[in-house]
Amino acid sequence: MRYVNQEVFSSWLTAASRKYAERLEMTWKSKTRSLQVFDTELSADTVEWCPIPEWYNILACGTYQLQKGPDAGSEEAASRIGRLYLFQFHQQGPMFPPLNELQRIDTPAILDLKWCHVPVSDQPLLGMATASGEIQLHRLTNSQDGVCVLKTVNSLELGPDKLALSLDWSTGRAHSSDVRVVSSDSAGCVSVLSLGEGSLMTVSQWKAHDFEAWISAFSYWDTQLVYSGGDDCKLKGWDLRTGPSSPTFTSKRHSMGVCSIHSSPHREHILATGSYDEQVLLWDERNMRQPLSESSLGGGVWRLKWHPTNEHLLLAACMHNDFHILHCQQALEGSGGACSVLASYILHNSLAYGADWSRLPLDGTPPPQEPTVPTQSLVQDHTGGHLRIQYESPTASFDTSLEDDAGLYIPESSAPVTSPASGSPGCPDPLEGSPSVSCLMASCSFYDHMLHVWRWDWNQTQEVCAGKHQGGGEGGEGGQGGEGGQGGQGAATSN
Repeated sequence: MRYVNQEVFSSWLTAASRKYAERLEMTWKSKTRSLQVFDTELSADTVEWCPIPEWYNILACGTYQLQKGPDAGSEEAASRIGRLYLFQFHQQGPMFPPLNELQRIDTPAILDLKWCHVPVSDQPLLGMATASGEIQLHRLTNSQDGVCVLKTVNSLELGPDKLALSLDWSTGRAHSSDVRVVSSDSAGCVSVLSLGEGSLMTVSQWKAHDFEAWISAFSYWDTQLVYSGGDDCKLKGWDLRTGPSSPTFTSKRHSMGVCSIHSSPHREHILATGSYDEQVLLWDERNMRQPLSESSLGGGVWRLKWHPTNEHLLLAACMHNDFHILHCQQALEGSGGACSVLASYILHNSLAYGADWSRLPLDGTPPPQEPTVPTQSLVQDHTGGHLRIQYESPTASFDTSLEDDAGLYIPESSAPVTSPASGSPGCPDPLEGSPSVSCLMASCSFYDHMLHVWRWDWNQTQEVCAGKHQGGGEGGEGGQGGEGGQGGQGAATSN
């Protein structure tokens, strides 16, 4: 198991401390806490928890690395390599890292990973979109010693000189009658694939966008409907029953490239989209002329994930502006306002790309305030106290507490809290009949090649929302007009 060296950690903690202080007002009562940090060595861009009950504790992470040849300016001399990691999560106590690395597989560069939501031949199936233009399928099986491993079972090339950029399964509502895959690529094409007896077959492929088609997704309620988003700033819908000769709609509401789409598995007709324009839009599929809600998150929205069981929670990976958990209830009920930001995870120090919710249940008890072996750093907080960020070796865990100028601990119950921003939506109960929510999460960032596993605890009686977050981004790597199109994945297609 690899851990972050002290120099890397110190630099990272300094940046994280500053960012945490800047955002404290927003995340004061909704706690995020890092459980482990893992160095993926190559740039990490996608992470997925297994959605099959028996394997809720299995996590996959994909990486992407551009390797320049002797002629650094030659695109032909560059190669794109990747690595697929497989982990098992098992928390045994504060002194034991909860992630156990089960397997690593060297592959072409990976741009997207998605587990099929239902077992295929009684086993979980992982789909992978690669820079070689392939969709690969890997089956999770038990090895002779009882350890889970991935085995490649099939692959299909989308076409020559293409990068496969995204994929989605038709099984988002856990229905298995018709298992299909939709994928998008760097040539602006969308492909629909069927899963036959151990093989992938192309059902349909068409030119959908003028530039890179960053994202494609099924409507989970009517899997004959497909959505795509591209670097041409267009969001499009397609009906497979009538053929892809023309889209059912074309929206130009996003002002930059559309790079994230996710159909709600809980509410029919609800769609979330994200873009390099830093906006998250919620849509009713029956009226794609006007979104239900628009939320500015201060960073290009590379991935969106609805919570697996709570219909109002949406996770956003925002490239230059970290990871955010949105509460969308009022927006979905027609208020027209922005979604509230319930929590932000700000301990990454590079482009925020991959993020996912785990279905693995956690106990509702928040972690203890005082770690066993802390290394500590102080920053000034907005309330007049000092925020103490604590690092627990060896699990790379963080927790926070407030201290006064004399170094004395300020209990949370007596610490000042901020009022909701003027005109911002309030926060309803986390879950009806439930006093709190505790979620296990995973996220990864690009240039610092880091995978983080963390938990989010939301207490119904303590939470105070700061409403719509107006983050300004961190600048840094990538950037608008950088290597991957409009601030997109740095090495995706331009190198």
